[in-house]
Amino acid sequence: MRYRHPYHATENTTAVPHAAPPGPADATAFQELLVDQIPRLRRYAHALSGDRSRGDDLVQECLERAWSRRRLYEPSRPIRPWLFTILHNLYVNQVRRGAGEPVIVSAAEDGVPEPLASDAPGAVEIREVQRAIARLSDEHREILLLVGLEQLTYREAASTLGVPVGTVMSRLARARGQLRDALQMPDGTRLRRVK
Repeated sequence: MRYRHPYHATENTTAVPHAAPPGPADATAFQELLVDQIPRLRRYAHALSGDRSRGDDLVQECLERAWSRRRLYEPSRPIRPWLFTILHNLYVNQVRRGAGEPVIVSAAEDGVPEPLASDAPGAVEIREVQRAIARLSDEHREILLLVGLEQLTYREAASTLGVPVGTVMSRLARARGQLRDALQMPDGTRLRRVK
């Protein structure tokens, strides 16, 4: 029987809780789990680091670390938060070593088409949002990207960042407030709430 991670299980399949972690015999299945997450990892790493090249390096290092530590992965839990935790920790270590400040990411780099002309509808707004997100502190940008962009639940984001759920909620509220202020949005404007 082929190993099937519960994160990928559909309503008609049953996941085996507390199955043994993928080992050498399940290397192909674990590799498939990793490959499935690469687009999400790249999007988050590019937005977090602010640089496509540094983001790709982060993803590469994250995948290498996940592969070398695959025995530590608990198959009863989703793989995405586990990988995001690895990527987040690698990023934090880079920042601590002084690997550089984040720069503004072009939306086109991550698959979002960027308007061709600066007078195209929405072009100015997209650049303003990118700049506003880049100016957020690391902890506010991380939580905004995890919850807003990557659609992690508060609990998954808390696990990824190693903080309590309440901290996630307060940081997200502050990040949204700072973003609202930076974009000069009226106080009554609500940003989409994701739980």
